[in-house]
Amino acid sequence: MPPRPQTVASGRWPAARGAALTAVAGGIRTVADFGDPAAEHRALVAGCGLVDLGWLEGMRVSGADRRRFLNGYLTSEVAALEPGQGCYGFLTDAKGRVLADAIVAATEEDYRLLLPPNRREAVLAHLRRFVLADRVELEPAAGEDLLGLVGPRAAAALRAAELPAPQADWSCAVFEEQAIRVQRLGHRGSPAYAVVVEAGQATEWAERLIEAGAVPAGWTALEALRVEAGRPRFGADFGDGNLPQETGLEDAVSYTKGCYLGQEVVARLHYRGRPQRGLAGLAIDTGRPPEPGAALRLKEQEVGTLGSAVASLRWPGRILGLAVVHRKAAEPGTELEISTGGGATVCPLPWTFEGGNP
Repeated sequence: MPPRPQTVASGRWPAARGAALTAVAGGIRTVADFGDPAAEHRALVAGCGLVDLGWLEGMRVSGADRRRFLNGYLTSEVAALEPGQGCYGFLTDAKGRVLADAIVAATEEDYRLLLPPNRREAVLAHLRRFVLADRVELEPAAGEDLLGLVGPRAAAALRAAELPAPQADWSCAVFEEQAIRVQRLGHRGSPAYAVVVEAGQATEWAERLIEAGAVPAGWTALEALRVEAGRPRFGADFGDGNLPQETGLEDAVSYTKGCYLGQEVVARLHYRGRPQRGLAGLAIDTGRPPEPGAALRLKEQEVGTLGSAVASLRWPGRILGLAVVHRKAAEPGTELEISTGGGATVCPLPWTFEGGNP
């Protein structure tokens, strides 16, 4: 019998507010919606949406050598981070392949990482292989629940709830009196914050943020927002077979920092060549979003695999997708066949549609 999907909602607040659940990211169950995905999407775009981020996995890197150690295994610049700052980057293997992406927050005592679903154990095993004489400790982040605030009014909702609202992307603030960490997130399609609270406190803080003006929102609206922003997700649109340059997330890589595992491959591709594959937007002509994993073909030749596919809430009636495709198929306007039926047209990112945005 297959294992029962794990439910990772932080606290009881989603169920108390009538949330429907859905399976995502390898069977993990999280909030699908609260009954009206279109209204939830409007809150994410124009107001403030409260989302559950319990599907992210926390990790802690501490010890006297933590700065040098982590900087040696992440593609972004960690060594220059001061407490209260953060970054986004990739953990890569010796061949430059992405093992996971990571949101990093620097505090006075440690680094806190937020990782994709089902990747923490693999990342811990990978990094522990390189701990020799280093004074560093790697461990899962224990006793935490995660909430998210998304939308142009997110900062105002945080302040109304008497919480800090860092302004620079990836920067963080620790509210020690309440044992809370707030981190500004980048490239989410709308201003966004992660709010990390003590385990068992998520429901109390969720209700407090709702009183401050946040609207409960689920995965359906959040994924639509992400795809509409043209931002790929690890485990959906790229994975451990991809090089950083294939993801379209060039801001996750520093080409001026010192050495890190896989740097030679990543830097050589950057300075001397171009990747064979790259991220593309897809305008899909099926009546409903196709299942991820379908082969994409150009004149009988497979050129990629469909990643995310959503029914757009920003542009009703459109089915939008993301995929890493071979560069021979990356030219905007290229028509691709989807192996499960229907077709897709390659579009430049960010999306542009005739008539402009509604």
